[in-house]
This record gives sequence, structure tokens and C-alpha cells, in this order.
Amino acid sequence: MFDIGFAELLVIGVLSLLVIGPERLPGTVRTVALWIGRLRRSFSDIRSEIEREVGADEIRRQLHNESILASLKESKDQLNKELNSAGDGLRDIENSIAPKQNSTADEKPESKSTPNTDEQVLSPAATKHAPNKQDPIS
Repeated sequence: MFDIGFAELLVIGVLSLLVIGPERLPGTVRTVALWIGRLRRSFSDIRSEIEREVGADEIRRQLHNESILASLKESKDQLNKELNSAGDGLRDIENSIAPKQNSTADEKPESKSTPNTDEQVLSPAATKHAPNKQDPIS
């Protein structure tokens, strides 16, 4: 705290001996020592009180953070439930629409006519490799 060496204490002791006198010096030293002890105790009490308050503030802050995290988790869970219920509703709608689409597709006549296998037109590449029945060489 203070940087007081032996030389400074010796100077203070000699000056107090000259100013106070040899008869009252022991009582004065005792009184000064008591006051210094009281000051040290009060400073240490104040410091420990501040440390406790700082610790209590940290605990309060942690509790507040935990409550915020809990409320965020609760909000997340609620949002997930809402999304799941919305997805289920969407699937229900899709399922209710899907049978209607299948039944209308079954009722429609085919608009494209499929050629008979005898009438199928072969591509030029297919005609090259396919043997011709009228060709006597093959």
C-alpha cells in the first residue's frame, strides 16, 4: 500500500518522541495502532461487501441469461410445433387434392393415338440395319 521503509519509521518515531514526549508516547502509539487496525478492518469489510455484491450481480446476470435462454427455448419449441402442425395441414390438403386429380385423370380419354406396331415408322438408322424382306440379297 504505502512504501514506508525503516528509515521513514525511524524519522517518524524520533519526531513523535520529541513532539509528544516520552510519557505519552506509549499510549499514543497504542491509540494509533487501534485506529489503523479499525481502518484496515473497515476497508477489508468494504472490499468483501463489494466482492459479494459483484458476485451477486454476476449470479443475477447468470440467472437472467438462463431465464432468457429458457424463454428462447420455449419459443423455439412453440415455433417447431406450429411448423409441424402447418406441415401436417399442408399434407392433409395435398392428400385431399391428390385423389381428385387421379380420378379426373382416369376419366379423361387418351387424346394421343398410339400407332400400331405394324404401322410404326422406323428411323433412317434403324432401316439401314434392319433386314428388308423384299431385298433378295439379305
